[in-house]
Amino acid sequence: MRETRLDTARIRAARRVIDPVFLDTPLYRCEALEPALGCTVSIKLETANPVRSFKARGTEVVASLLADSGSRAVVCASAGNLGQALAWSGRGRGLDVTVVASRFATAAKLDRIRALDARLELVDGDHEMARERAAAIARYDGIRLLEDSLDIETCEGAATIGLELVDTTPSFDTVLIALGGGALATGVGHVVKAWAPEVEVICVQPLGAPAMTRSWHQRRVVTTDSTNTIADGVASRRPIPAVLDDLLLVADDAVLVQESSITAGMRMLLDYAGLIVEPSAALGIAALLEDPARFAGRHIVTIVCGSNVDVDAYHRWVGAAPARKS
Repeated sequence: MRETRLDTARIRAARRVIDPVFLDTPLYRCEALEPALGCTVSIKLETANPVRSFKARGTEVVASLLADSGSRAVVCASAGNLGQALAWSGRGRGLDVTVVASRFATAAKLDRIRALDARLELVDGDHEMARERAAAIARYDGIRLLEDSLDIETCEGAATIGLELVDTTPSFDTVLIALGGGALATGVGHVVKAWAPEVEVICVQPLGAPAMTRSWHQRRVVTTDSTNTIADGVASRRPIPAVLDDLLLVADDAVLVQESSITAGMRMLLDYAGLIVEPSAALGIAALLEDPARFAGRHIVTIVCGSNVDVDAYHRWVGAAPARKS
C-alpha cells in the first residue's frame, strides 16, 4: 500500500494518551440481525463512552498534545459530536475550548457541549459556515484551530478502532464505515489495509450529502452547494484534498444510501440489537439493506459511530412499529 498521511507508530502512541474509557469498545457478533440481512454481522460499538461517539479518540490526542505544549486554548467547528468530544477532553486538561456550530444542529448535542463547559458560538448557516467562523476565531485570537479529518490526530485517534478490529476479530470480509469528513474512514481504512489487506473497506454516505463519495469516484474534489440528510454528522459539502488523497489509498468502494434505508437501519438496530443510534451510525446497515446480494454470506463489521440524537426527531424517524415481522 502506498503511504497515507497516517503513521503506524503514532497510531500506537495514540492509544497510550487516550483515556481508557474510550478504548477497547464492545465488538460482538449480532446474530439477531443476520436472518434479515443475509450475512454475518459484527458490531463495533463506539457509543458506550461519555460522549457517545468515536470522536474523543482523536480529541484526546489533540488535547494531550496541547496540554504538553503549554497551549491553553483551542477552537473547532462541529456538527455536535466533535464539539462534545473536544469539550470533554479539554475540560480534563484545563483547556479553554470554543466550539462553533450551526444553530440548526441537533439540540441535544449543543446542550451537551454547553454542559461540558465549552464556549459555544452558533452561526446562521451550515457546517461549512461554522468551519469558516472557527478559522476566523483561531486567526484573531491566535489559538489552535482543530480541523476534523485534516488534522492528522483526528484520523490517527480514529485509527485506534482499526487496531482493535484487526487485533481481536477472528475474521471478517468487509468493514462498513460512515463517511463524512473522512477521519474515521481513512484512519480505520489505513490500519485494515496495513494489517488485513484482503478485507474490503467500504465507505457509506447519504445520497443527500454525496460530496466525498463523488470525489472518491471521480478521484478529484467534488463539492456540493447544499446537503439534505438527517445524518448531520456526515453532512459535508467540501472535501479536504489531503483527506481525499488518503481515502483513495485505503477505500475499496464508496456507496450512497437513501434516507429511507438509513431510518430502516436505525429501526433494525433498535429492534434487533437494542441500540438507539444517530443516523450516521446506521449507514452500514443501510448499505446492507440496499445491496443484499453483494454482501450475502459474508462476515461484515459495521462501526456504530454515535448515539447522540434528539429524542423527538428519533421517534419521528424510527416510529413505534418494530422492524421485526410477526
